[in-house]
Amino acid sequence: MSGNDYLKFMTEQVVSYIDLPAEERKKRKKKEKSSKPAYSSRWLGVLPFALKVFFRK
Repeated sequence: MSGNDYLKFMTEQVVSYIDLPAEERKKRKKKEKSSKPAYSSRWLGVLPFALKVFFRK
């Protein structure tokens, strides 16, 4: 992907976000904030996932 293509893509993303009504933007922000990762991965990082994969094999 060339720099020009990337700039075009980012511009399209920004314009589509700005075109949304203010209420929709607020709903999106709340939705993103409310989705939290699992407790084990949030506090312990990748370790629980690595152990799970290790013991399954």
